[in-house]
Amino acid sequence: MRHGKKFNHLSRTASHRSALLSNMACSLIEHKRINTTVAKAKALRVYVEPILTKAKEDTTHNRRTVFSYLQSKEAVTELFRTVAPKIAERNGGYTRIIKTGFRQGDAADMAMIELVDFNELYNPNADEKKVTRRSRRATPKTAEAVAEVKETPAKEVKTEEPTAEAADATEEKAGE
Repeated sequence: MRHGKKFNHLSRTASHRSALLSNMACSLIEHKRINTTVAKAKALRVYVEPILTKAKEDTTHNRRTVFSYLQSKEAVTELFRTVAPKIAERNGGYTRIIKTGFRQGDAADMAMIELVDFNELYNPNADEKKVTRRSRRATPKTAEAVAEVKETPAKEVKTEEPTAEAADATEEKAGE
């Protein structure tokens, strides 16, 4: 009897299931989002969130523990270098599951699972990187130009109108 056992076995043996979840977790960490079925996405979320929590503290013990789950040096390196600093302030809820419809072949319910902090569309509070050009000459000139504009009142702006002398000169040229 399976009273109270809510673990989804995904119709696989224990070794096959652990290999599947390990590979999917590596793909999620490396690509930041993957497409899969809803059942696998929910099982993956339960599998990967404790791993992400362990990655917040970069110690040798935590790296070895995470490696025992993932079995991929590249995924562990990516996790501790790029993913962990972004999720450091978050208290859980590192992944998001978005249902994407049904697969055409067998009508399986499909979903996209992604790391929350790596989606720019859904993160309005994400820090926007400002692209600036560094130049020693440009900074003082722009500051001086702004100061000159502020000092010059609007009434003193000179417009180039033909003066009387310029009008006489054009008449003389026309008469010759």
